[in-house]
Amino acid sequence: MRRPGGSSFRRAARGFTLIEVVVALVVMAVMSVMAWRAVSALTTSREHNEVAMERAETLQTLMRQWELDLREVQDSGVVTSALAFDGATLRLTRRRETGLQLVAWQLRDGRLSRWESAPVVNRDDLQDAWFRSQQLSAEELRAMPGLDGVVGWQMFFFRGNAWSNAQSSGELVPQDPAASSPTGPNSPKQRVAVPQGVRMRLQFGEGSGYRGELVREVAVESNGS
Repeated sequence: MRRPGGSSFRRAARGFTLIEVVVALVVMAVMSVMAWRAVSALTTSREHNEVAMERAETLQTLMRQWELDLREVQDSGVVTSALAFDGATLRLTRRRETGLQLVAWQLRDGRLSRWESAPVVNRDDLQDAWFRSQQLSAEELRAMPGLDGVVGWQMFFFRGNAWSNAQSSGELVPQDPAASSPTGPNSPKQRVAVPQGVRMRLQFGEGSGYRGELVREVAVESNGS
């Protein structure tokens, strides 16, 4: 007696053919590759975002420090100018609780770095710090807080109700003989007046992670010594 459905039972029990197995493996391999690419793209995107956020945080931190330095400029009467720019370095004297501090912002080899001296209380130490800022090596600057990818910068001072090149001659003011600062007999008889504001323009290079240029304007409220 022939059992009904026998041929169907035999077809169901025979298993997968080699072609079916190969096709299944190929499908699984394709799905694995697609999943790996998706995970890789997600990881790469996350890494790029983290780098971009780190760059933005570095820039914001440095610009906050820049604004703080300028808002605490102190005219010492020891050096010719409390705020001077020579095309590559901006030097300024700023007030601290324990004395005066010299700060130098310098652009070298595509990196904008910030150097500061220890607070000082006498004219000789301040002059030494000024000379020290002119002798900083590239290795020392790289060890300082800074920003990479800067290919150029320009500085403008607000003087006489107008913006002008920071390297142009500024207004000279006489030294106050009654000043309480530790000026001493060798202090300059005249000094350059501190500008009312500073405009900085940074140009970024390709591959720096920053686009175009950055402009910052800061009002300067200098306190005479």
